[in-house]
Amino acid sequence: MKTEKVHFENPRGDLLTGRLALPPDQHPHNFAIFAHCFTCTKNLFAVRQLSDALTREGFGVLRFDFTGLGESAGDFSQTNFSGNVGDIQAAAAFLEKRYQAPSLLVGHSLGGAAVLMAASSLPSVRAVATLGAPSEPQHVTHLLRSSLEEIKSEGKAKVQIGGRGFTIEKQFLDDLQAHVLPEVAKNLGRALLILHSPQDQVVGIKNAEEIYYSARHPKSFVSLDGADHLLSSGSDALYAGKVIANWASRYVPWPKPAKIKSEHQVVARLEKEDGYTTELKVGRHYLTADEPVDFGGNDFGPSPYEWVSAGLSACTSMTLQMYARRKGWPLEAVEAHTSYSKEHAVDGADCDTNSKSKIDTFHREIRLIGPLDERQKSRLLEIADRCPVHRTLDSPTEIKTKLISE
Repeated sequence: MKTEKVHFENPRGDLLTGRLALPPDQHPHNFAIFAHCFTCTKNLFAVRQLSDALTREGFGVLRFDFTGLGESAGDFSQTNFSGNVGDIQAAAAFLEKRYQAPSLLVGHSLGGAAVLMAASSLPSVRAVATLGAPSEPQHVTHLLRSSLEEIKSEGKAKVQIGGRGFTIEKQFLDDLQAHVLPEVAKNLGRALLILHSPQDQVVGIKNAEEIYYSARHPKSFVSLDGADHLLSSGSDALYAGKVIANWASRYVPWPKPAKIKSEHQVVARLEKEDGYTTELKVGRHYLTADEPVDFGGNDFGPSPYEWVSAGLSACTSMTLQMYARRKGWPLEAVEAHTSYSKEHAVDGADCDTNSKSKIDTFHREIRLIGPLDERQKSRLLEIADRCPVHRTLDSPTEIKTKLISE
Protein backbone atom coordinates (compact mmCIF):
# COMPACT_ATOMS: atom_id res chain seq x y z
CA MET A 1 0.00 0.00 0.00
CA LYS A 2 1.02 3.60 -0.52
CA THR A 3 0.71 5.40 2.81
CA GLU A 4 1.56 8.89 3.93
CA LYS A 5 1.38 10.69 7.24
CA VAL A 6 -1.06 13.61 7.18
CA HIS A 7 -2.01 16.38 9.58
CA PHE A 8 -5.11 18.53 9.96
CA GLU A 9 -6.72 20.70 12.63
CA ASN A 10 -9.89 19.91 14.55
CA PRO A 11 -12.47 22.58 15.50
CA ARG A 12 -10.51 23.35 18.71
CA GLY A 13 -7.33 24.03 16.74
CA ASP A 14 -5.54 20.84 17.85
CA LEU A 15 -3.31 19.26 15.22
CA LEU A 16 -4.47 15.71 14.52
CA THR A 17 -2.26 13.09 12.88
CA GLY A 18 -3.43 10.38 10.51
CA ARG A 19 -2.30 7.87 7.94
CA LEU A 20 -3.75 8.01 4.44
CA ALA A 21 -3.51 4.71 2.56
CA LEU A 22 -3.93 4.67 -1.22
CA PRO A 23 -4.36 1.69 -3.56
CA PRO A 24 -1.10 0.48 -5.11
CA ASP A 25 -2.49 -0.05 -8.62
CA GLN A 26 -5.11 2.63 -9.27
CA HIS A 27 -6.47 6.00 -8.27
CA PRO A 28 -8.96 5.65 -5.38
CA HIS A 29 -12.54 5.42 -6.64
CA ASN A 30 -13.81 6.52 -3.20
CA PHE A 31 -12.41 7.78 0.09
CA ALA A 32 -13.27 6.40 3.51
CA ILE A 33 -12.60 7.52 7.08
CA PHE A 34 -11.92 5.00 9.84
CA ALA A 35 -12.68 6.00 13.44
CA HIS A 36 -10.96 3.88 16.10
CA CYS A 37 -12.31 2.64 19.43
CA PHE A 38 -12.27 4.39 22.83
CA THR A 39 -8.65 5.15 23.92
CA CYS A 40 -7.27 3.15 20.95
CA THR A 41 -5.14 4.64 18.15
CA LYS A 42 -4.95 4.54 14.38
CA ASN A 43 -2.13 1.99 14.65
CA LEU A 44 -4.17 -0.74 16.35
CA PHE A 45 -3.49 -3.97 14.44
CA ALA A 46 -7.15 -4.48 13.49
CA VAL A 47 -7.43 -0.89 12.26
CA ARG A 48 -4.45 -1.34 9.94
CA GLN A 49 -5.66 -4.71 8.67
CA LEU A 50 -9.19 -3.55 7.96
CA SER A 51 -7.97 -0.36 6.29
CA ASP A 52 -5.61 -2.39 4.10
CA ALA A 53 -8.51 -4.61 3.02
CA LEU A 54 -10.51 -1.55 1.94
CA THR A 55 -7.51 -0.12 0.13
CA ARG A 56 -7.02 -3.34 -1.84
CA GLU A 57 -10.60 -2.86 -3.07
CA GLY A 58 -9.75 0.60 -4.44
CA PHE A 59 -10.62 2.87 -1.49
CA GLY A 60 -8.40 5.63 -0.19
CA VAL A 61 -8.59 5.25 3.62
CA LEU A 62 -7.82 7.89 6.23
CA ARG A 63 -7.31 6.54 9.75
CA PHE A 64 -6.35 9.08 12.38
CA ASP A 65 -5.82 9.49 16.13
CA PHE A 66 -8.58 11.28 18.01
CA THR A 67 -7.57 14.34 20.03
CA GLY A 68 -5.05 13.56 22.77
CA LEU A 69 -4.41 10.00 21.61
CA GLY A 70 -1.54 8.46 19.64
CA GLU A 71 0.31 11.14 17.68
CA SER A 72 -2.47 13.72 17.79
CA ALA A 73 -2.13 16.88 19.87
CA GLY A 74 -4.57 18.04 22.53
CA ASP A 75 -5.49 17.07 26.08
CA PHE A 76 -7.46 13.82 26.22
CA SER A 77 -9.01 14.82 29.56
CA GLN A 78 -10.62 17.81 27.84
CA THR A 79 -12.16 15.67 25.09
CA ASN A 80 -15.56 14.02 24.91
CA PHE A 81 -17.82 12.14 22.51
CA SER A 82 -18.92 15.36 20.80
CA GLY A 83 -15.24 16.17 20.28
CA ASN A 84 -14.74 12.81 18.56
CA VAL A 85 -17.57 13.67 16.18
CA GLY A 86 -15.90 17.02 15.50
CA ASP A 87 -12.61 15.26 14.77
CA ILE A 88 -14.34 13.09 12.15
CA GLN A 89 -15.88 16.16 10.56
CA ALA A 90 -12.42 17.78 10.44
CA ALA A 91 -11.00 14.65 8.79
CA ALA A 92 -13.75 14.81 6.16
CA ALA A 93 -13.02 18.49 5.50
CA PHE A 94 -9.32 17.65 5.06
CA LEU A 95 -10.09 14.94 2.52
CA GLU A 96 -12.50 17.15 0.61
CA LYS A 97 -9.96 19.97 0.39
CA ARG A 98 -6.93 17.87 -0.51
CA TYR A 99 -8.38 14.85 -2.32
CA GLN A 100 -12.10 14.03 -2.47
CA ALA A 101 -14.93 14.17 0.07
CA PRO A 102 -15.47 10.82 1.79
CA SER A 103 -18.37 8.63 0.73
CA LEU A 104 -17.88 5.95 3.41
CA LEU A 105 -17.47 6.17 7.18
CA VAL A 106 -16.31 3.17 9.21
CA GLY A 107 -16.17 3.14 12.99
CA HIS A 108 -15.10 0.62 15.62
CA SER A 109 -16.76 0.48 19.05
CA LEU A 110 -17.24 4.07 20.31
CA GLY A 111 -15.82 5.17 16.95
CA GLY A 112 -18.82 3.42 15.40
CA ALA A 113 -21.18 5.52 17.49
CA ALA A 114 -19.21 8.62 16.47
CA VAL A 115 -19.46 7.95 12.72
CA LEU A 116 -23.22 7.47 13.08
CA MET A 117 -23.40 10.90 14.70
CA ALA A 118 -21.07 12.55 12.18
CA ALA A 119 -22.70 11.17 9.01
CA SER A 120 -25.73 13.45 9.10
CA SER A 121 -23.49 16.53 8.85
CA LEU A 122 -21.49 15.20 5.88
CA PRO A 123 -23.48 15.36 2.61
CA SER A 124 -20.89 13.35 0.67
CA VAL A 125 -21.30 10.26 2.88
CA ARG A 126 -23.44 7.59 1.24
CA ALA A 127 -22.72 4.65 3.53
CA VAL A 128 -21.81 3.98 7.18
CA ALA A 129 -20.39 0.77 8.67
CA THR A 130 -20.00 0.06 12.39
CA LEU A 131 -18.05 -2.72 14.12
CA GLY A 132 -18.88 -3.68 17.69
CA ALA A 133 -20.58 -0.32 18.26
CA PRO A 134 -22.60 0.41 21.43
CA SER A 135 -26.23 1.45 21.00
CA GLU A 136 -25.63 4.21 23.56
CA PRO A 137 -22.32 6.12 23.80
CA GLN A 138 -22.55 6.04 27.60
CA HIS A 139 -21.99 2.28 27.37
CA VAL A 140 -18.26 3.00 27.73
CA THR A 141 -18.81 4.05 31.34
CA HIS A 142 -18.60 0.36 32.28
CA LEU A 143 -14.86 0.77 31.74
CA LEU A 144 -14.88 3.47 34.41
CA ARG A 145 -16.98 1.64 37.03
CA SER A 146 -14.39 1.78 39.79
CA SER A 147 -13.90 5.51 39.30
CA LEU A 148 -17.43 6.76 38.54
CA GLU A 149 -18.13 8.03 42.04
CA GLU A 150 -14.78 9.83 42.22
CA ILE A 151 -15.40 11.45 38.82
CA LYS A 152 -18.84 12.63 39.92
CA SER A 153 -17.72 13.91 43.31
CA GLU A 154 -14.27 15.26 42.46
CA GLY A 155 -14.96 16.30 38.87
CA LYS A 156 -12.29 13.98 37.47
CA ALA A 157 -10.31 10.83 38.15
CA LYS A 158 -7.30 8.93 36.89
CA VAL A 159 -8.37 5.60 35.38
CA GLN A 160 -6.58 2.60 33.91
CA ILE A 161 -7.84 1.38 30.52
CA GLY A 162 -5.95 -1.29 28.63
CA GLY A 163 -2.95 -0.87 30.90
CA ARG A 164 -2.69 2.88 30.24
CA GLY A 165 -3.60 5.79 32.48
CA PHE A 166 -6.17 8.39 31.41
CA THR A 167 -7.74 11.33 33.17
CA ILE A 168 -11.53 11.37 32.74
CA GLU A 169 -13.52 14.49 33.66
CA LYS A 170 -17.18 14.72 34.61
CA GLN A 171 -17.98 16.65 31.45
CA PHE A 172 -17.02 13.52 29.51
CA LEU A 173 -19.76 11.53 31.29
CA ASP A 174 -22.30 14.33 30.88
CA ASP A 175 -21.61 14.54 27.16
CA LEU A 176 -22.03 10.76 26.69
CA GLN A 177 -25.48 10.91 28.31
CA ALA A 178 -26.58 13.68 25.96
CA HIS A 179 -26.53 11.45 22.87
CA VAL A 180 -29.30 8.99 22.03
CA LEU A 181 -27.95 6.73 19.29
CA PRO A 182 -31.08 4.77 18.29
CA GLU A 183 -32.76 8.05 17.36
CA VAL A 184 -29.69 9.02 15.34
CA ALA A 185 -29.77 5.66 13.52
CA LYS A 186 -33.47 6.13 12.79
CA ASN A 187 -32.81 9.44 11.02
CA LEU A 188 -29.48 8.49 9.47
CA GLY A 189 -30.64 8.68 5.85
CA ARG A 190 -27.64 6.63 4.67
CA ALA A 191 -27.07 2.96 3.98
CA LEU A 192 -26.03 1.26 7.21
CA LEU A 193 -24.01 -1.92 7.78
CA ILE A 194 -23.72 -3.28 11.33
CA LEU A 195 -20.97 -5.83 12.01
CA HIS A 196 -20.87 -7.40 15.46
CA SER A 197 -19.58 -10.56 17.09
CA PRO A 198 -21.99 -12.71 19.13
CA GLN A 199 -19.01 -13.45 21.39
CA ASP A 200 -18.18 -9.78 22.03
CA GLN A 201 -17.56 -9.57 25.80
CA VAL A 202 -17.08 -5.79 25.84
CA VAL A 203 -20.07 -4.55 23.83
CA GLY A 204 -22.76 -7.22 23.81
CA ILE A 205 -24.59 -8.31 20.65
CA LYS A 206 -27.78 -6.74 22.06
CA ASN A 207 -26.33 -3.37 21.09
CA ALA A 208 -26.27 -4.36 17.42
CA GLU A 209 -29.90 -5.47 17.68
CA GLU A 210 -30.97 -2.12 19.13
CA ILE A 211 -29.19 -0.13 16.42
CA TYR A 212 -30.56 -2.39 13.67
CA TYR A 213 -34.18 -2.19 14.76
CA SER A 214 -33.95 1.59 15.17
CA ALA A 215 -32.48 2.21 11.71
CA ARG A 216 -34.46 2.43 8.50
CA HIS A 217 -33.61 0.56 5.32
CA PRO A 218 -31.25 0.14 3.57
CA LYS A 219 -29.65 -1.60 6.54
CA SER A 220 -27.70 -4.82 6.85
CA PHE A 221 -26.22 -6.96 9.62
CA VAL A 222 -23.20 -9.27 9.41
CA SER A 223 -22.17 -11.55 12.25
CA LEU A 224 -18.44 -11.60 13.01
CA ASP A 225 -18.78 -15.03 14.56
CA GLY A 226 -15.85 -16.00 16.75
CA ALA A 227 -14.22 -12.57 16.78
CA ASP A 228 -13.36 -10.68 19.94
CA HIS A 229 -14.20 -7.01 20.46
CA LEU A 230 -10.84 -5.72 19.22
CA LEU A 231 -10.80 -8.05 16.18
CA SER A 232 -7.42 -9.25 17.42
CA SER A 233 -7.22 -11.92 14.74
CA GLY A 234 -5.96 -10.44 11.50
CA SER A 235 -8.27 -12.72 9.52
CA ASP A 236 -11.33 -11.23 11.26
CA ALA A 237 -10.29 -7.66 10.42
CA LEU A 238 -9.47 -8.54 6.81
CA TYR A 239 -12.80 -10.33 6.42
CA ALA A 240 -14.66 -7.33 7.82
CA GLY A 241 -12.84 -4.99 5.44
CA LYS A 242 -13.70 -7.11 2.40
CA VAL A 243 -17.34 -7.34 3.47
CA ILE A 244 -17.59 -3.57 3.96
CA ALA A 245 -16.02 -2.87 0.57
CA ASN A 246 -18.35 -5.22 -1.30
CA TRP A 247 -21.40 -4.01 0.58
CA ALA A 248 -20.50 -0.35 -0.03
CA SER A 249 -20.23 -0.97 -3.78
CA ARG A 250 -24.05 -0.85 -3.93
CA TYR A 251 -24.23 2.60 -2.37
CA VAL A 252 -21.13 4.65 -3.17
CA PRO A 253 -20.09 5.76 -6.69
CA TRP A 254 -18.41 2.72 -8.20
CA PRO A 255 -16.28 2.66 -11.36
CA LYS A 256 -17.78 0.84 -14.30
CA PRO A 257 -15.72 -1.98 -15.86
CA ALA A 258 -13.61 -1.03 -18.84
CA LYS A 259 -15.60 -1.06 -22.08
CA ILE A 260 -12.82 -0.97 -24.66
CA LYS A 261 -13.36 -3.44 -27.48
CA SER A 262 -11.35 -4.65 -30.43
CA GLU A 263 -11.32 -7.37 -33.06
CA HIS A 264 -7.59 -7.71 -32.37
CA GLN A 265 -6.09 -9.82 -29.61
CA VAL A 266 -4.98 -6.75 -27.67
CA VAL A 267 -6.16 -3.14 -27.48
CA ALA A 268 -4.68 -0.29 -25.41
CA ARG A 269 -6.47 2.97 -24.58
CA LEU A 270 -4.95 6.02 -22.91
CA GLU A 271 -6.98 9.11 -21.96
CA LYS A 272 -5.30 12.52 -22.04
CA GLU A 273 -5.77 13.12 -18.32
CA ASP A 274 -4.43 9.71 -17.26
CA GLY A 275 -0.73 10.44 -17.70
CA TYR A 276 0.69 7.10 -18.83
CA THR A 277 -1.79 4.83 -17.04
CA THR A 278 -3.10 2.77 -19.95
CA GLU A 279 -6.11 0.44 -20.06
CA LEU A 280 -5.51 -2.87 -21.81
CA LYS A 281 -7.91 -5.52 -23.01
CA VAL A 282 -5.94 -8.70 -23.64
CA GLY A 283 -8.27 -11.39 -24.93
CA ARG A 284 -11.02 -11.46 -22.29
CA HIS A 285 -8.82 -9.91 -19.60
CA TYR A 286 -8.59 -6.27 -18.53
CA LEU A 287 -5.13 -5.14 -17.40
CA THR A 288 -3.14 -1.94 -16.84
CA ALA A 289 0.18 -0.68 -18.18
CA ASP A 290 2.03 2.35 -16.82
CA GLU A 291 5.40 4.01 -16.40
CA PRO A 292 7.41 4.51 -13.21
CA VAL A 293 6.71 7.57 -11.09
CA ASP A 294 10.13 9.06 -11.91
CA PHE A 295 9.12 9.16 -15.57
CA GLY A 296 5.79 10.84 -14.89
CA GLY A 297 3.67 7.71 -14.51
CA ASN A 298 1.66 6.41 -11.56
CA ASP A 299 3.32 2.98 -11.46
CA PHE A 300 -0.13 1.36 -11.44
CA GLY A 301 1.04 -1.44 -13.72
CA PRO A 302 4.04 -2.88 -15.56
CA SER A 303 5.80 -0.77 -18.19
CA PRO A 304 5.54 -1.85 -21.85
CA TYR A 305 8.94 -3.57 -21.80
CA GLU A 306 8.03 -5.30 -18.53
CA TRP A 307 4.95 -6.68 -20.27
CA VAL A 308 7.18 -8.01 -23.04
CA SER A 309 9.51 -9.56 -20.46
CA ALA A 310 6.47 -11.07 -18.74
CA GLY A 311 5.41 -12.68 -22.01
CA LEU A 312 8.84 -14.22 -22.44
CA SER A 313 8.91 -15.55 -18.85
CA ALA A 314 5.40 -16.99 -19.10
CA CYS A 315 6.01 -18.63 -22.45
CA THR A 316 9.30 -20.11 -21.24
CA SER A 317 7.69 -21.67 -18.17
CA MET A 318 4.75 -23.06 -20.17
CA THR A 319 6.98 -24.51 -22.88
CA LEU A 320 9.30 -26.28 -20.42
CA GLN A 321 6.43 -27.78 -18.44
CA MET A 322 4.74 -28.93 -21.65
CA TYR A 323 7.94 -30.62 -22.83
CA ALA A 324 8.66 -32.22 -19.44
CA ARG A 325 5.12 -33.62 -19.17
CA ARG A 326 5.35 -35.11 -22.64
CA LYS A 327 8.64 -36.76 -21.71
CA GLY A 328 7.42 -37.85 -18.29
CA TRP A 329 10.25 -36.00 -16.56
CA PRO A 330 9.91 -35.00 -12.86
CA LEU A 331 9.83 -31.21 -13.36
CA GLU A 332 7.84 -30.07 -10.33
CA ALA A 333 8.11 -26.36 -11.02
CA VAL A 334 9.95 -23.94 -13.29
CA GLU A 335 10.78 -20.29 -12.73
CA ALA A 336 11.82 -17.99 -15.57
CA HIS A 337 13.36 -14.74 -14.31
CA THR A 338 13.59 -12.09 -17.04
CA SER A 339 14.69 -8.47 -17.15
CA TYR A 340 15.33 -6.03 -19.96
CA SER A 341 18.65 -4.26 -20.31
CA LYS A 342 17.39 -0.86 -21.44
CA GLU A 343 14.92 1.55 -19.82
CA HIS A 344 11.78 2.10 -21.87
CA ALA A 345 11.67 5.76 -20.85
CA VAL A 346 14.96 6.49 -22.64
CA ASP A 347 13.97 4.51 -25.72
CA GLY A 348 10.54 6.15 -25.88
CA ALA A 349 11.96 9.65 -25.66
CA ASP A 350 14.29 8.83 -28.54
CA CYS A 351 11.74 7.17 -30.80
CA ASP A 352 11.18 10.23 -33.07
CA THR A 353 14.86 10.70 -33.92
CA ASN A 354 16.19 7.15 -33.87
CA SER A 355 14.13 4.98 -36.19
CA LYS A 356 16.41 1.99 -35.53
CA SER A 357 15.72 2.01 -31.78
CA LYS A 358 15.00 -1.57 -30.79
CA ILE A 359 15.00 -4.05 -27.95
CA ASP A 360 18.60 -4.87 -27.12
CA THR A 361 18.93 -7.72 -24.62
CA PHE A 362 16.70 -9.82 -22.40
CA HIS A 363 18.46 -11.37 -19.44
CA ARG A 364 16.77 -14.65 -18.56
CA GLU A 365 17.60 -17.03 -15.71
CA ILE A 366 15.78 -20.34 -15.33
CA ARG A 367 15.29 -22.35 -12.16
CA LEU A 368 14.26 -26.00 -12.59
CA ILE A 369 12.74 -27.59 -9.50
CA GLY A 370 12.54 -31.37 -9.20
CA PRO A 371 14.81 -34.48 -9.23
CA LEU A 372 16.13 -33.95 -12.76
CA ASP A 373 19.44 -35.35 -13.93
CA GLU A 374 22.04 -33.21 -15.70
CA ARG A 375 21.04 -34.48 -19.15
CA GLN A 376 17.42 -33.49 -18.59
CA LYS A 377 18.39 -30.06 -17.29
CA SER A 378 20.64 -29.45 -20.30
CA ARG A 379 17.89 -30.45 -22.72
CA LEU A 380 15.31 -28.22 -21.01
CA LEU A 381 17.72 -25.28 -21.30
CA GLU A 382 17.88 -25.91 -25.04
CA ILE A 383 14.09 -26.10 -25.25
CA ALA A 384 13.82 -22.74 -23.47
CA ASP A 385 15.43 -21.10 -26.50
CA ARG A 386 12.72 -22.61 -28.68
CA CYS A 387 9.70 -21.22 -26.83
CA PRO A 388 7.41 -19.34 -29.28
CA VAL A 389 7.87 -15.89 -27.74
CA HIS A 390 11.65 -16.34 -27.65
CA ARG A 391 11.64 -17.27 -31.33
CA THR A 392 9.43 -14.29 -32.17
CA LEU A 393 11.73 -11.86 -30.35
CA ASP A 394 14.77 -13.44 -31.95
CA SER A 395 13.37 -13.24 -35.50
CA PRO A 396 12.97 -10.32 -37.90
CA THR A 397 9.57 -8.80 -37.11
CA GLU A 398 7.36 -6.59 -39.22
CA ILE A 399 4.71 -4.33 -37.72
CA LYS A 400 2.07 -3.07 -40.14
CA THR A 401 0.20 0.00 -38.96
CA LYS A 402 -2.83 1.78 -40.33
CA LEU A 403 -5.16 4.49 -39.07
CA ILE A 404 -8.67 3.52 -38.01
CA SER A 405 -11.27 5.93 -39.37
CA GLU A 406 -13.71 7.48 -36.90
